Amino acid sequence: MGILTFSCAAKQPEKVIEPETPPVSLCNPQLQAPAGSALASKLQFTAAEADQYAQELSTAWKAAVKEQSAPQFHAKALHIGDKTMRIWWNTYGEKPADGRSLYISLHGGGGAPASLNDSQWDNQKRLYTPEEGVYLAPRAITNTWDLHFVPEADAFYEAIIRYAVSELDVNPNKVYIMGYSAGGDGVWRLGPRMADHWAAASMMAGHPGDVRLEGLRNTPFMIWCGGEDAAYNRNQECAARIKEMDALQEADPEGYIHEGHIVPGKPHWMDGVDRAAVPWMAKFNRNPYPNKVVWVQGDVMKPAFYWLGVPLDQAEKGKELVASVKDNVVTIEKSDYSKVTIFLNDTLVNLDRPVKVVYGGKVLYRGKLPRTPQNMLNTLNARGDLSYIFPAQVEVSL
Repeated sequence: MGILTFSCAAKQPEKVIEPETPPVSLCNPQLQAPAGSALASKLQFTAAEADQYAQELSTAWKAAVKEQSAPQFHAKALHIGDKTMRIWWNTYGEKPADGRSLYISLHGGGGAPASLNDSQWDNQKRLYTPEEGVYLAPRAITNTWDLHFVPEADAFYEAIIRYAVSELDVNPNKVYIMGYSAGGDGVWRLGPRMADHWAAASMMAGHPGDVRLEGLRNTPFMIWCGGEDAAYNRNQECAARIKEMDALQEADPEGYIHEGHIVPGKPHWMDGVDRAAVPWMAKFNRNPYPNKVVWVQGDVMKPAFYWLGVPLDQAEKGKELVASVKDNVVTIEKSDYSKVTIFLNDTLVNLDRPVKVVYGGKVLYRGKLPRTPQNMLNTLNARGDLSYIFPAQVEVSL
């Protein structure tokens, strides 16, 4: 198989730590074309060849992730740059034919001494039990109030997903995030800004702050809060966000699946009634290729989201991009960017036919797009997600 390098160019600079040889920083492995592949040297593919090459890349990528990640996961301590995330997980139930589920469960605490956050982490390990799946509780990498959603945290969650898919037989379309109290604060932020990773999400007893929820269009989202949980006006803030999700779904009935519970008479601790979130989330699989994407940049700038890409140097918090696809026509409905990249496969369009891209009634592109091995390799290396291996792409200027 093609061998790899480990590149962390887009991440935080690595700090020199003791011992002299620091742990490998868990960035997405960067593959070369699989050695010996009869397909790698082709200029373009048929649909069947693209499927076959995706399997070759998947095999090579999983092996690369295992080689890089296994020692740290076995030690239950992950390293990226100068940060370390401790983890704990347990596996429940029989593995389904389509792969296991993964539940990332975020603990409470925040803005507190390390000892308190450690105790909250220990509590989170026992708080929920899925019928099936890998239940993984990470210990936040800081002790600050925003401990689960500091900018550096996203790379750790991505590393957890990569390892779970490669080593623990997790289906990348069955990954869920949940959290209580400060963990719920994390879900409010991570749900939308990493929505293209999640099959569903559930927020328990957290505060939404200034988060934008439009990006949850394709991610089922659950909200739980005690009716008497008045600290920081959590109960009122959560009730207002339930109404906001109601309005989003009313305006776009094909999206914004959600459920909200303000539990009468319950304070910050809801006596476990929120455990109903686990089977609720389990009903959903991620659709990595939705027919409509609503993307609002959050606190961490992202260059790609589902099948859309933007120049990272143009990304700012609150910038929006909305696009849909139907009958081989991609319609950019709203854009705060001067350039947009559209990543395509034969699920989104028929690549044997011409593709058209339109914006504001103007045709920006019309033509057939080749399926190429380089597109597939580049998108896997950029995204680190087996569902986001795209054989075709087109960049348009708006």
